[in-house]
Amino acid sequence: MPDSPLRILVYSDNALTRDQVRSALGRRVHPDLPELTYLDVATAAVVIKNLDEGGIDLAILDGEAAPTGGMGLAKQLKDEIADCPPILVLTGRPDDAWLASWSRAEAAVPHPIDPIRLGEAVATLLRAAVQ
Repeated sequence: MPDSPLRILVYSDNALTRDQVRSALGRRVHPDLPELTYLDVATAAVVIKNLDEGGIDLAILDGEAAPTGGMGLAKQLKDEIADCPPILVLTGRPDDAWLASWSRAEAAVPHPIDPIRLGEAVATLLRAAVQ
């Protein structure tokens, strides 16, 4: 398991949503995982640019973002980026989890953000990604 920090891209057009994600996860999501660093992104174009460049361990995409929602963006990333990192989509409601599956995101967590549920999902994805 790497000791260097894991890089999490957090995409939402809403700065409050990005802040809620960072606050919910903190600096270390679980003692058996390295510290987290964050890259806040407000536009789909910057998400694509950063994932193309590599170095992202997990992308958290807001499904409610506008004008480009996180679910459509997740599908595009999975279709276009050969070594795409795991993606977690924040859905508008629990019933939208099926849409996250369609987008090929590895996990979905509904709004409002529950720190425990988000932390568990992120820890699971990161454990699989760093092994």
